[in-house]
Amino acid sequence: MDSQTALELVKNGATLLFLDVPQYTLVAIDTQMFSVGPAFKGIKMIPPGTHFVYYSSSTRDGKEFSPTIGFFIDVGSSEVIVRKWDQQEERLVKVSEEEDGRYSHAVRNMEFDRQLGPYNLSHCEDWKRLSNFIRKSIIERLEPIGGEISVECENDVFRNTPKTPMEEALDKKLNVGNSEASVGKFQRKGCYYTSIPRVVKCKGISGKELTSLNLDKTHLLETLLASDYGGSEDLLLGELQFAFIAFLMGQSLEAFLQWKSLVSLLFGCTEAVSIPSQSYHIWSE
Repeated sequence: MDSQTALELVKNGATLLFLDVPQYTLVAIDTQMFSVGPAFKGIKMIPPGTHFVYYSSSTRDGKEFSPTIGFFIDVGSSEVIVRKWDQQEERLVKVSEEEDGRYSHAVRNMEFDRQLGPYNLSHCEDWKRLSNFIRKSIIERLEPIGGEISVECENDVFRNTPKTPMEEALDKKLNVGNSEASVGKFQRKGCYYTSIPRVVKCKGISGKELTSLNLDKTHLLETLLASDYGGSEDLLLGELQFAFIAFLMGQSLEAFLQWKSLVSLLFGCTEAVSIPSQSYHIWSE
């Protein structure tokens, strides 16, 4: 890439400016991860659109890491997002409006350019395939209060949730539900996912009809599309992708359960599979 092209990408791309992040902290965006060095100040050349930013603080020797904290962003061309490391809470926090304006101006003047890692554009298409249905409106509808997604916020969500043996093993590994310190540290609630019934219940119909509704979830899918997604399959697929990314990259168990519920619903719709639909076309891609 020649210098002129690189300069245009820097100017037109969005920038994440992360201040005072300790060395060895893992900072990532989409499918790309950085290990923070002494000069690291963030990421540049980010394509406009939806992205998932996540990070994990480290011990001083860089051998152990805390649970991941992540958040979705929807950035425009040349946009600058500024965050500063809070040493006490070990997380990135927003800066004041005055600081935000000052640092954003400095970024646009290329004052931090040498300290910003470039977004690897060769991975952009992979990310788009994972997130092409996620829009700003979906992020705003689903994200938790404060925007941060972390398994540390999900203690109450999982305390009374039925789990498979594999999920219980993952719970123990991440110490979900057993960390009093985490409860005190993170008082935010989880994401606002759509409630997906595991069993269809309907009064006034025969047992045969009720069994049929539970064997083929097409009617449930159509009901949810109409009542919770405004008839839009794109919104359902956006939530599916949101949950998958939050689980895969953000290590959110709440997101895993939602993704599993949506996938189970879609694969349980025998009748709908035979109907041309964007919701089912996605599985053949």
